[in-house]
Amino acid sequence: MTLRISAVFISLALATGAQAATPVGNIAAGQNKAKAVCSACHGDGNKTLDNTYPKLAGQYPDYLAKALHDYKSGKRKDPIMGAQAANLSEQDIADVTAYFGSLSGTVHDLSGHNR
Repeated sequence: MTLRISAVFISLALATGAQAATPVGNIAAGQNKAKAVCSACHGDGNKTLDNTYPKLAGQYPDYLAKALHDYKSGKRKDPIMGAQAANLSEQDIADVTAYFGSLSGTVHDLSGHNR
């Protein structure tokens, strides 16, 4: 019985530790960080420098965070984004993705689209 209770406590401790490792994004901090760097190409998130840069406003923060992590690790290749993501901390990624995710976007999915 005590072995089961110990296993439950260890499981809870590990789960709590994993949650603590992922920072919570701060929208205001993300806005400041995005204006300093991201806006040069991505503009306000809806109006980009030109059509080759993706619109980030309204994107899912989890999607943006995965993309930034992939650029940072080299799994996703782009010379500009790879260099930009290389120095981002986990908190920077959480903040910037929370900011862009909080914006109203003009990006939409293809629900209801007919060929």
